[in-house]
Amino acid sequence: MTSSLALDCCFIVVITTFLMAFGFGSAQPTRAFFVFGDSIADNGNNHFLATTARADNPPYGIDFPSHKATGRFSNGLNIPDLISERLGLEPPLPYLNPLLIGEKLLVGANFASAGIGILNDTGFQFLDILHIDKQLKLFDHYQQRLSAHIGAEETKKLVNKALVLIILGGNDFVNNYYLVPFSARSRQFSLPDYVTYLISEYKKILRKLYNLGARKVLVTGTGPMGCVPAELALRSRNGDCDLELERAASLYNPQLIEMVKVLNREIGVDVFIAVNAHRMHMDFITNPAAFGFVTSKVACCGQGPYNGIGLCTPLSNLCQNRDLYAFWDPFHPSEKASKIIVQQILTGSNEYMHPMNLSTVLAMD
Repeated sequence: MTSSLALDCCFIVVITTFLMAFGFGSAQPTRAFFVFGDSIADNGNNHFLATTARADNPPYGIDFPSHKATGRFSNGLNIPDLISERLGLEPPLPYLNPLLIGEKLLVGANFASAGIGILNDTGFQFLDILHIDKQLKLFDHYQQRLSAHIGAEETKKLVNKALVLIILGGNDFVNNYYLVPFSARSRQFSLPDYVTYLISEYKKILRKLYNLGARKVLVTGTGPMGCVPAELALRSRNGDCDLELERAASLYNPQLIEMVKVLNREIGVDVFIAVNAHRMHMDFITNPAAFGFVTSKVACCGQGPYNGIGLCTPLSNLCQNRDLYAFWDPFHPSEKASKIIVQQILTGSNEYMHPMNLSTVLAMD
């Protein structure tokens, strides 16, 4: 009896240690998570801003645990939420959320803001949004706030060990270069030169993140911009992806991967991990049935051709089963599609993740 009780106690201690090591069930999370970027990653910052780029009304959030709109551009969980869930971490709050105080600071923070891009003139039409320079300043401010709680040295350790996700680039094309015919940027740059400029500016952003302490950074390329329902509605006559926007993606994404390689070589260690979001999306766009979708052209929520016109609102067409649609609204993947993307982030081959997937990154700690 005593021997059995001792074994049970040892087993409980081992299991508890394992769970705490991976961030499960511990009072203080063992790994923080920081998120930067645009609407793919925004989990509610724009809810606190005077902007038109917002997702704080139903049917957004219809499949979220609370069934309420939270500012996520999704029917349910978004990519940062799903990464948190898969790693057993508490999802970080939006940085502008007044509840992000005290112990919650240890979880990390989400700085993402819908409408922004690599360039600070991207998304000007959305008024008050957190451009990437502002997001990085807020990250510095976050560290000052956390230092007041746990000290500068512990703050440095927490940030160095944290996982970081940054999603940028798509808006620099659809909400800047191609926003209107003969846009200011399209008059300034040819497309190849614009891509080169974006990549050089993105490299500066990643350098700033490194200088602010980030050491494990997922850098996500653009999805298939010419294939989203919004662009099909505007540009496609037969449902095929728009060739010009896909040309932009085909120029941008390989250069992003190459830039990440160069930056890692300059630093001397693989800090930055390139996420081939275009390839991940194209798997289910080209063969939706293989992933259980009935369509990858029509958005679940919207109006007009492909449900791709305007915003998703309570007056929009709304599909009954969101799991059958690759796109939730005219621009953003459904929760189910996001789960497919997150699975590739975690376990994908070098075709999807370079130089390694997230599971490998974390196993190396």
